[in-house]
Amino acid sequence: MATIRLIGLPTDANSSFLRGPAKAPPKIRELLFSDMGNAATESGAELGREIQLEDAGDLPLNGNTDDDAKIETAVAAALAAGCVPLLMGGDHAITYPVLKTIAAHYGPVEILHVDAHPDLYDELLGNRRSHASPFARIMEHGLARRLVQVGVRTLNSHQREQAVRFGVEIVPMRNFSADKVPQLHGPLYISIDLDGLDPAHAPGVSHHEPGGLSVREVMDILARIDAQVVGGDVVEYNPDRDIHDMTAAVAAKFVKEIAALASVTR
Repeated sequence: MATIRLIGLPTDANSSFLRGPAKAPPKIRELLFSDMGNAATESGAELGREIQLEDAGDLPLNGNTDDDAKIETAVAAALAAGCVPLLMGGDHAITYPVLKTIAAHYGPVEILHVDAHPDLYDELLGNRRSHASPFARIMEHGLARRLVQVGVRTLNSHQREQAVRFGVEIVPMRNFSADKVPQLHGPLYISIDLDGLDPAHAPGVSHHEPGGLSVREVMDILARIDAQVVGGDVVEYNPDRDIHDMTAAVAAKFVKEIAALASVTR
């Protein structure tokens, strides 16, 4: 059983529209270890028993240019220790430096990306490191051999062109069912942007996009995974917009379920 290393990345320096995701990691952690629930996952595996989880705390990110190096160093240290890095964002821009380090260790990976947005902009508002651009950077640098995106419902012409350019497989929300998500193979990285869910299920996000996934649909997608998971992230939780910690609880559930998948050596 692999040990999961939980790392908080409190930054929203590359967010557009609203700030707030920098406040997310402590809140997700609070709900993850809260007496509100227990340590069991839906597979029956439990944190602290079948799932060995070590909490490395939050990195001291400050929105400066050295943040990427801090992220890469922390992820590399986790991999060197034989751990699976599991990141709590923060905005989605963090996924690029994480994947740089994962790919340096394993080679190009397969990615399951849950999101309302494909995040394939070449740049947004002049920022090539925008939270709307990480998968453009990941694909153009050859960090992934396959990218499957689920829940997308904001595909404009530029990002459609980018998807074709990079060979991205998009499973849109229209007529969605979990069995339309193709089977993926390891090494696999899972990235869950919480705005991939319908705002009714996750109101605590900066960008509300109606018509999204339910929590159960995401769980059904995860339940079909039979590949070696080598890392993951849960991003774009904005506590400033949450209602009674609803979205924090969802984020914590996804962290726990990804940990369960990643702890099993296949």
